[in-house]
Amino acid sequence: MALSRLERAQVWLFKAVMGVLFALFRFLSPRRPAPRKLPPVNNPLLVLSATQLAKKIRRREVSSVEVVQVYIDRIQEVNPLLNAMVKDRFAAALQEAAQVDKLIEEETGGEEVLEDRLPLLGVPLSVKEAFALQGMPHTTGVVSRRGVLSTVDSPPVALLKRAGAIPLGVTNSSELCMWSESHNHLYGITNNPYDLERIPGGSSGGEGSILGGAGAVIGVGSDIGGSIRMPCFFTGIFGHKTTPGVVSNENQYPPSSGRQNEYLSTGPMCRYAEDLLPMLKIMAGPNAEKLSLNTKVDLKKLRFFTIPHDGGALLTRPVSKELMQIQREVVQRLEADFGVKVQEVKLPGLRYSFQIWDTYMGLPDKEGKPPQPFVELMGEPGRPVWPVWELLKWMMGKSEHTMAAIGLALLEMAHGSKPASPFIIQQKEKLQKEVEELLGTDGVFLYPSHPRVAPKHHHPLFRPFDFSYTGIINILGLPVTQCPLGLNEEGLPMGVQVVAGKLQDRLPLAVALYLEKAFGGWRDPGAN
Repeated sequence: MALSRLERAQVWLFKAVMGVLFALFRFLSPRRPAPRKLPPVNNPLLVLSATQLAKKIRRREVSSVEVVQVYIDRIQEVNPLLNAMVKDRFAAALQEAAQVDKLIEEETGGEEVLEDRLPLLGVPLSVKEAFALQGMPHTTGVVSRRGVLSTVDSPPVALLKRAGAIPLGVTNSSELCMWSESHNHLYGITNNPYDLERIPGGSSGGEGSILGGAGAVIGVGSDIGGSIRMPCFFTGIFGHKTTPGVVSNENQYPPSSGRQNEYLSTGPMCRYAEDLLPMLKIMAGPNAEKLSLNTKVDLKKLRFFTIPHDGGALLTRPVSKELMQIQREVVQRLEADFGVKVQEVKLPGLRYSFQIWDTYMGLPDKEGKPPQPFVELMGEPGRPVWPVWELLKWMMGKSEHTMAAIGLALLEMAHGSKPASPFIIQQKEKLQKEVEELLGTDGVFLYPSHPRVAPKHHHPLFRPFDFSYTGIINILGLPVTQCPLGLNEEGLPMGVQVVAGKLQDRLPLAVALYLEKAFGGWRDPGAN
């Protein structure tokens, strides 16, 4: 079943209108001076992985207080430019670091005991504000939730703290975590460390920004449509969307409803690939056993595939030449270094990625209860908002909500209770079967993270469906690691998604370690 003439006409009209609005936006946007660069990293502790820092702290080669203070200094240096960390807990973190140093001083069991019991002892951590972190704001950028503080820790945050990590503060997100730019009217807009006029992505954009800017070494993100992978791609760091159901999604805001918990994944974000696996082991708790993370991966025995684009979806832009080229270079390196054949495959169902994501996000749960309406979330703890009224207020500069959130509410209102399309359900089920047969338990495929490198601020409003490259992986329920692949000619990060079969998280994590060595991993944005 192809799109009807009417549907094609509607797509053409949408693209035409968006093109005109985008051109008008660019014409009316004020010309800004050249963006200021971040200061370069000048402390050697800032270019060590969390794994290396923990080892140095355990061996008393450096104190936890010193490490925490170095990161506090870096945050104070770059955050005025980035607006990534929205609330800090520096005083409490320094006290906790002093307690760590005292614990190490008094420990008689040796370094191995500490490493086994507290693998991240004394290492600083940043946390997306959408996660509950005791005593910290828990608003997800909603103005009406101003003053809401967490009384508990979300399970993955609690597990990281139990492993010895020390939270420094919470970071910005898009309003209600449902947009590709981290912007809200409570905390403002977050900038990309490689170009302050560009977005760091969303919804975990504050995490991506502070990590990419070397203001943090490890962080916590969540992903229901690319909210870990887009920020990691745009800010040149590593991130992992776990197999759903392995890491707890409890005590996040907004909470999942309908079938959304099947597609939401909590996972690690970090600058160094070697931190991904130990973080995942900790965050998964007892569920880590499902992933066989201690099993060694031999990359020469994996089956590799590459998918260069989505096959020409009508609603997304074509993948840029530079991103297609860097993916080809990954293929060439894999073939040269491991003697494998990377097979290029086409999956026709990827053309419907947005429609599949949109359909499945709106499905009711097993009891028939639909997802909580977005207008209710926008209004909590009060009454639901009226999106048309909010649009009028926004036009007069009076709304407490962003245009992205208002647009989503209007789209939800237009959708109404429209039943799921049997054609889209059929396409998803066919695609699911094809992907699972392709990957098995020893296959991975490369897939673009986004059609373009980091866009300028507000530009995603005119390209709202480009997230489909990440969103479809959520609906398929697959684990995927986002890997940086150096910088383009403009000094902006490039990257690729590495996708594996369900519960095979260790495979893309192993590929990430290889790609870091092959392509250089994270780059200091102050040095480019």
